[in-house]
Amino acid sequence: MKEYMYLIVPFSSLILAQLIKFTIESIQYKKFNLRRLINGNGGMPSTHTSFCISLTVFIGLNEGITTPLFALGVIFSFIVSYDAMGLRRESEKQAVAINKIVDELDDDNPRLTMKKLKEQIGHEPMEVMMGVVLGTIMAFIWNLLI
Repeated sequence: MKEYMYLIVPFSSLILAQLIKFTIESIQYKKFNLRRLINGNGGMPSTHTSFCISLTVFIGLNEGITTPLFALGVIFSFIVSYDAMGLRRESEKQAVAINKIVDELDDDNPRLTMKKLKEQIGHEPMEVMMGVVLGTIMAFIWNLLI
């Protein structure tokens, strides 16, 4: 089992992040959205960030922070986290604007049929930070368990 820890750690972090996200949103909206368990985009905490950071921290704890593998993990985690707050956040804003335009056009032209774009894509900085915290905690817990 120990040889699979570099997969178990990030996937357990991913699953826990999705469960936390599902729980927070179920309480917030007072209804269960089971699709949220599968959809990792947007919300608190950032699943993508938690996934990457848990692996990076686990590598650092077990292989050392001076290894090329750890450096690769840090760079990869930085790119994923930056993308969640930057590019994907901007894409989210564009989706909101496009959906508003389509709604207005749809009122004027009932024959216009266009599916709404998914709006929940990116993350606020705090959501990404909580993904970092969750991923770090998961890596430390798993490191203590093995």
